[in-house]
Amino acid sequence: MPDLLVSLYSTQLAELKQRADSVGASIRPALPPELHLVVTWVRERFSENWASEVLVAFSRQPVACLIAIEGRELLGFACYDTTARGFFGPTGVDPQVRGKGVGLALFSACLQTMKTLGHAYALIGDAGPVDFYGRTAGAITIPAPDKGIYEGMLRSMPK
Repeated sequence: MPDLLVSLYSTQLAELKQRADSVGASIRPALPPELHLVVTWVRERFSENWASEVLVAFSRQPVACLIAIEGRELLGFACYDTTARGFFGPTGVDPQVRGKGVGLALFSACLQTMKTLGHAYALIGDAGPVDFYGRTAGAITIPAPDKGIYEGMLRSMPK
């Protein structure tokens, strides 16, 4: 999967924010006492690698992990500045609420936060839904012949 680049000064981000504002979930920064809940939630639904990145996001000040909640239920998360400065992700939404705009709202909120922190661009490393990112935020593929930052990364082996 390719790495993508998003200009945080694109006019598409205002449109994205407008769409995201209509989502019913509340998006906010995660709080340090929620670390164990969020890390466990990510580990159970996604992967140990993503849980590791969430731990890094919680080590930042301010915490570099946003969460989507409805009532007292965690619906999704999005991190930034974890694998590398300026990187967006990982991000994930509970399979039971996908397609309702929660991922869109998390993506928008993260990009807005990154811009506020002084980033001019966001990198999406090893991007999954390339078409989604291009359509919603004008993300473009970074031409690179190799795997980038993830080349040679150690991975857990199935038992």
